[in-house]
Amino acid sequence: MAREKISGVDTAWLRMEHPTNLMMIVGVMMFDGALNLKKVRRIIEARFLAYRRFRQRAVQDSSGAWWEDDTDFDIDSHVHRIALPGKADKAELEALVSDLASTPLDFTKPLWQFHLVDNYAGGGSALILRIHHCYADGIALIQVMLSMTHTDARGSLAMPAADIETTSSGGETEFWEQILKPVTGALENAGQIGKGLLEQGRAIAANPQMATDAMQEASRKGVDFIGEVAKLALMGRDSPTRFKGPLTARKRCAWADPLPLEEVKIVGRALGCSINDVLLAMAAGALRDYLEEHGDPVEGVEIRALVPVNLRPPGQGHSLGNHFGLVFLDLPLGMDHPLERLYEVRRRMRALKGSYQPAIALGLLTAVGHGPRILQEQVVQLLGQNASAVMTNVPGPQHPLYFAGGRIAEQNFWVPQSGGIGMGVSILSYNGRIQFGVITDEGLVPDPNEIVARFAGEFDKLMWLTLMSAWGEDEVAPKSEAKPARASRPKKAKADKAPAVAEVAESAPAAAKVPKRFRNL
Repeated sequence: MAREKISGVDTAWLRMEHPTNLMMIVGVMMFDGALNLKKVRRIIEARFLAYRRFRQRAVQDSSGAWWEDDTDFDIDSHVHRIALPGKADKAELEALVSDLASTPLDFTKPLWQFHLVDNYAGGGSALILRIHHCYADGIALIQVMLSMTHTDARGSLAMPAADIETTSSGGETEFWEQILKPVTGALENAGQIGKGLLEQGRAIAANPQMATDAMQEASRKGVDFIGEVAKLALMGRDSPTRFKGPLTARKRCAWADPLPLEEVKIVGRALGCSINDVLLAMAAGALRDYLEEHGDPVEGVEIRALVPVNLRPPGQGHSLGNHFGLVFLDLPLGMDHPLERLYEVRRRMRALKGSYQPAIALGLLTAVGHGPRILQEQVVQLLGQNASAVMTNVPGPQHPLYFAGGRIAEQNFWVPQSGGIGMGVSILSYNGRIQFGVITDEGLVPDPNEIVARFAGEFDKLMWLTLMSAWGEDEVAPKSEAKPARASRPKKAKADKAPAVAEVAESAPAAAKVPKRFRNL
């Protein structure tokens, strides 16, 4: 039987599967009306299965991990129909998504399933996708799902079979040559460094001294790998909170009401922050408020989030596989003032720009994927014990889409967590709105709705502060610089001061451009 070697990083994701943390990406689309199962199956067969990879199983033996054609492939094993009971709405769909997120996929078959959900929100439908992370990352899966949709209802029913030849972005060495390039200098050297690290991956697993030699060579060529690796190796644990602890095998999923993307952009422009800064600060505020509500101390509390960073070379968005690294972001939950917290998040995100953390994290996963399982388990444990959450932001299309004749009203997804991490926060923009999804271990956070319900309030605080500054308030945040961080923060980076009203008002929206829900209040 013909088979294909699974890449090192995809092997690592395959082997991360654990009863308390399944390596599934879970997504749901909600539709205005009811979908027809036959039409859904036809689109899946024509477009989704155009990727040969989705007809293949992931198998492991003494020689490694392999993609192997499923000679008994049956689409009925992968496309299921479920009807919600009674007058089902958001709560019932969340319960179903939570059950599916807690249920392992069948490893004797290709690791994906679609679930068409009937009787949702007064006769509408929902479509749930579960797929193992070893097949693709979020950026690739967005492209896969886009290939199954159309910009009008009729077009979404007449989609021909796709002609998709590639299932990956080529060899690992070629990939490293393209993505391991420093943001600041040494552009030509870094590709060769990455290639050398990849070629030495198996040897490094057996001889750690080789890793030191490789890092020293990288430093000689102008790439500060040694400093970055030292930061990761010496990184202490984040604050102990109820977000960390023994995990169960039960997951709970929830999502917030969507926020208008344009309003988030307005706040970001007015305050001199990126959309991502605003969203991460909102998440920090929501988590802080949750801890306070449960009577937990928040002074000085920081939780560390693993934030995926896309390392795909341009033009390879349609290829499957995992091509992202990770950065470690400490969220300042201990900061009370929303703007002080926002500017500290911005400062920390800026400090991470140009960092080699993403490439190093990807390199580690690639190397351990080629090495013995015990080495991978140690690396995953190291990453997991020093963080409390995974947080990811995936941009989606900003126009309405149709699937199998139905208009997609909302979309959400939830990321898997590895090791001992028990919480994931997912942010997805679609059709001019931003959606927050949260997945938690039931033993740590029994009801994640208590977290997602706080996102809108955190945004309203930032919007009000923006409007106050635009209309002449003295200042929208404390004048003092952000409080000194603990040792995990970069020492050389200076904290940003919150801007005075004159600085903010210059770029703040005029009253005529203020979102309608904030006018005349």
